[in-house]
Amino acid sequence: MSSPYWSDFVQGLHPYVPGEQPKVQDLVKLNTNENPYPPSPNVLKAISDEAINALRLYPDPKNSALKKSLAKSFALNENQICLGNGSDEVLAFAFQGLLKHNKPVLFPAITYGFYTVYCGLYEIDYVELPLADDFSINLADYQRDNGGVIFPNPNAPTGIGQGLADIEGFIKGNPDSVVIVDEAYVDFGAESAASLIDRYPNLLVVQTLSKSRSLAGSRVGYALGNADLIEALERIKNSFNPYSIDRLAELAATASIEDVDYFNHCRQRIIATREWTVEQLQALDFDVLPSMANFVMVKPNSISAESLFTQLREHKILVRYFQKPRIEEYLRISIGTDEEMQALVAAIKSIL
Repeated sequence: MSSPYWSDFVQGLHPYVPGEQPKVQDLVKLNTNENPYPPSPNVLKAISDEAINALRLYPDPKNSALKKSLAKSFALNENQICLGNGSDEVLAFAFQGLLKHNKPVLFPAITYGFYTVYCGLYEIDYVELPLADDFSINLADYQRDNGGVIFPNPNAPTGIGQGLADIEGFIKGNPDSVVIVDEAYVDFGAESAASLIDRYPNLLVVQTLSKSRSLAGSRVGYALGNADLIEALERIKNSFNPYSIDRLAELAATASIEDVDYFNHCRQRIIATREWTVEQLQALDFDVLPSMANFVMVKPNSISAESLFTQLREHKILVRYFQKPRIEEYLRISIGTDEEMQALVAAIKSIL
């Protein structure tokens, strides 16, 4: 589809296609890595009648309350934090403000699909580097001339994590360009690189409240890094939309960040359910990649992944199938509640 009113530029864009948000009722929804548990109870308390009435006013463009909570949480200064409407928007700022150079950006060939979309949108050259045979990222491959490096930790859709010592070693060996560590799933088993920020001025860490904080519908993400890097992101944000975090989103995010006990309780439940699921699927002759995320990447050996995907849908269970090289024999399955994962395993047993 196109229109004579479109610019030549938009004609060539290939937008990101997110996971399905179905309208069908009673589905077990394990396709978009959402948290199966509700946000912190403190979120509801924060969204008071007074807060609703205040929606007639613009939000604080600096989102000072949320930055203060994040700064305390990560032992950083507020000028080392940039907020955005989900981590996707923060990544968009970073691609435009930190990765648009004369040399190509490097990232994995199997990774978050938005990276190639950003490169197309901002006309950035890039090189995709293949994963190792075991689907891990070999950072030694990235020790080459570049205009920046970005990779998720853990990677998506594989769920495989990278050790912090390996990440630090790579940053040391790549001092002349920005290294962005996309940590959307870090709270489910990996170690954050945020502790390295004050030692490495070229490191940017991007996180989201969509996964471990159960706020996917609220759209809040943030970048952590050297103040000079953050200023570049803020310049872009404030040239596009200074009010990208609304009042209710900031209240919800702040309440969630400050409820550490609830955060730890929920993520530990998800980790425990993930490990149970792995054991169950391995017993059914599935190959399961080692996951540090709130999902697992699995290969069924007695049925094709595409067929299993289709038949699970008939059982009202929705998972994610990527018809792409190297992973077309795999399914990505989000970790739901214990009851949802038990339903998944029961459905697979019935199909097999």
